[in-house]
Amino acid sequence: MKRLLLASTVLAGLTAVASAADLPRRAAPPVFVPVPVFTWTGFYAGFNAGYGFDASSRDTNVYNNVFPNLVRGPNGLVGAGGPSQVAYSNNSNEGFTGGGQIGYNYQFTPGSGVVVGIEADAQYVDFGRSRNNSILTPGFTAVPGVTFVDPRGTASLDYFGTVRGRLGYAFDRTLVYGTGGFAYGAGSNERSFGGFRGNDDFRTGWAAGGGIEYALPTDSFLNFFRSSAVTLKVEGLYVNLENNNRNAGVYAYDTNNVLYRQPGFSNRNSGTEFAVVRAGLNYKFGSY
Repeated sequence: MKRLLLASTVLAGLTAVASAADLPRRAAPPVFVPVPVFTWTGFYAGFNAGYGFDASSRDTNVYNNVFPNLVRGPNGLVGAGGPSQVAYSNNSNEGFTGGGQIGYNYQFTPGSGVVVGIEADAQYVDFGRSRNNSILTPGFTAVPGVTFVDPRGTASLDYFGTVRGRLGYAFDRTLVYGTGGFAYGAGSNERSFGGFRGNDDFRTGWAAGGGIEYALPTDSFLNFFRSSAVTLKVEGLYVNLENNNRNAGVYAYDTNNVLYRQPGFSNRNSGTEFAVVRAGLNYKFGSY
C-alpha cells in the first residue's frame, strides 16, 4: 500500500513537470532607451548670405558751387547761370553680403533654458554700386565726359566682420537670441572709377542685433558632415563703423581718369552705418 501511494505521488509530480514544460515562455521585458534631450552646447561653423541696407541718418547730401568749370549753366556756358548744386540720395551703402561664421554655445539646462555663446564672422560685401547717382541743380549739366560720384559710395566696403557675444533662450530645438560686440571693415577708398583705385581704409566699430535659429534632426539630408545637428537661422544686424575723413566732399572724374575733389571738404567726417538681414546654415559638433 505504501509503495502504491509513493508511486502515485511520483507519477503526479512528473506529470506536473511535463505540463509546465509545455506552457509558453514569458518574454524578457523590453530594454528602455531614453530619448536624448537636445542641447545647443557645442562648437559650430557655417555660412550665410543676405542683403545690406544703408542705415545712416542722412537722406541726402547737398553741396553748393560744385566745380564751376565742370558744369554747364542754363545758357550753355561752363560755370554760368549762378551757383550749381549736386545732391546724393541715401542708398550708396547697399548691396549683397555673404560669408561664413564660427562659434561656440553653452546651454545651462538641456531641453529648454538659457544659452550663451560667442561668434565670429567675415563677410564679403558689394556696396557702393549706386555711387554715380548724383543729381545736379535743374538747368545745370555736367561737361561731356565728366561724371559726378557719390563720395559715400567711393568709400564703400569690400568686406566686414564681427566678433560678438550671444545671449538667448532655447525652446528645445528653437533658439531666440540677441547679439552684440566688435565690428571691423575695409574697402578701397576711391575704388573703381575709371581705373583709379585708392588705398584700403580700415575701420572699426560695433555691431548689435538678434535672430532665431532652429535645429534640424541629426539625420537631415543637409547633414553632409555627420555633425550632431544642422541649424538654420535668420538674423538681423546693425553695424556702425568709426568716422573717417576720406569719403567727404564731392568727387568727379573724367574720361582721362582725372579725379577731382571739391576744395574745402577734405576734412569732413562721415561714418559707415548699415543694417544686414541674412539667412544662414550651421553645422553643430559636440553634444546632442
